[in-house]
Amino acid sequence: MKSLSRSLILGLIGLSLSLLAGAATERNILLIVTDDQSQTLGCYGDPVAATPAIDGLAKQSTVFTRAYATTASCSASRSVILSGVYNHANGQFGHAHNYHKFTTFQDVVSLSLPNALGRLGYRTARVGKYHVAPESVYRFQTVIQDKFPGRNNVAMADACADFIGAEDDRPFFLYYATSDPHRGPENDTSSGDRLPANLFGNLPDDGEFGGGEEVFYEPDDVVVPPFLPDTPESRKELAQYYQAVARVDQGVARLFKHMKAAGLFEKTMIVFTADHGMAFPGAKTTTYEAGLQVPFVVYNPYGKRQHVKNDALINHADIAPSLIDFAQGLDRELNRPKAWIDPADYWAQYPEQALDNRNAGLPFDRYHGRSWLAQLGTTDAGDRNMTFASHTFHEITMYYPMRVVLDRDYKLIWNVAHDLAYPFASDLWAASTWQAQFEQGEDTPYGTKTVGDYVHRPAFELFDLRVDPWEGNNLAEDPKYADVLASYKEKLKTFQRETDDPWILKWRYE
Repeated sequence: MKSLSRSLILGLIGLSLSLLAGAATERNILLIVTDDQSQTLGCYGDPVAATPAIDGLAKQSTVFTRAYATTASCSASRSVILSGVYNHANGQFGHAHNYHKFTTFQDVVSLSLPNALGRLGYRTARVGKYHVAPESVYRFQTVIQDKFPGRNNVAMADACADFIGAEDDRPFFLYYATSDPHRGPENDTSSGDRLPANLFGNLPDDGEFGGGEEVFYEPDDVVVPPFLPDTPESRKELAQYYQAVARVDQGVARLFKHMKAAGLFEKTMIVFTADHGMAFPGAKTTTYEAGLQVPFVVYNPYGKRQHVKNDALINHADIAPSLIDFAQGLDRELNRPKAWIDPADYWAQYPEQALDNRNAGLPFDRYHGRSWLAQLGTTDAGDRNMTFASHTFHEITMYYPMRVVLDRDYKLIWNVAHDLAYPFASDLWAASTWQAQFEQGEDTPYGTKTVGDYVHRPAFELFDLRVDPWEGNNLAEDPKYADVLASYKEKLKTFQRETDDPWILKWRYE
């Protein structure tokens, strides 16, 4: 009798999953994640960005104006995107590759976006930058191989055509992750400058990858954001950055062309975002607005197809539950996939899989983020008036934990290891934009701060974002804001408790 009941239960589960997959047949998902890109798009008001494809998508989409990464570091950020769990809890504290060696806890597998969508009947594929570990947690059924040279985004899009147009009744999930506009390994040595600009993956001497048409910028063409110094070095590097952004857009345009040819563009949710802000000191690897604010455009083919701006405070932890929700597979009450399986039962199916420190004692039975489907097609932000960020490592040598709470009024940054000098990512330290100012001494201006202020930070940084959006005036030591500071510290502690942050212990002895 027990055996019969178990068979019946398993049969009902299988039937429900089959029905879910059938309901989602046309609900394809394209998640585009660029590498180190701020809101450098025409649809965000940038007057010089050459981004017609994404701007065109925005005319039919919801554009979130207050979207945030949870950490401005590549691996850690991507783990949050693909798991819906803050990286201080999921274990991906920093970079996954080479000697850095950070990995996600294995029991996150039951929340993992590619795994959860696969259990809903999706065919899943990734192309481009992966940068998370282990593969057993973030497993895609198909890996579209790098048959495209360097930063050729058009060729990368072409490599996806067979997957998109495959004769398969299942809906697809494509994770399309560019390497642009990340800094590249080469500098513009042909310039003759003592501090040459990084090429941001562009070819030297105005070379072109082919497939698209490179857009070249002069230093006088670019927009220098307030967090950067307006110097020749900064402008030359920004010119290279803008060129790489334009190349991203051309790849996206080609990707859309393949989707339309397959008749699937109007059957696919498209999310365009970046792992974090641009690769300049003051943005990447920081928790300042320039590092955390990201572009976030969502095209919902089954909703209102019109340009809507929404200022809800959302972040990358919301992506996984939102896409599972779109696939009609989210248990909204438990905030996890309807097809969720206990990780112990999941791993029992794979006895050959080596398991070590699977979960750090955490259940991994719910997402930290929340679905934003209700915000699509509307200007209503709902109750999304507060968000959080959590950074610990970038490279293994860069231990500098920061925790952040912000709302529509104030932002509090807790620099947990404030007694340390702020550690630089190797490529950002070498950046001509930084070196030109650093060489002049600690009192030299750097955006809204000085070089010294940037390197030596206090325990707490409190900013009134309403009047100081570029975070130049720290109010944490101002007695008039003592009550505000105390209040936001408590909000931060609550966030840490609710998301199982090990660094909450630091309140006791640092």
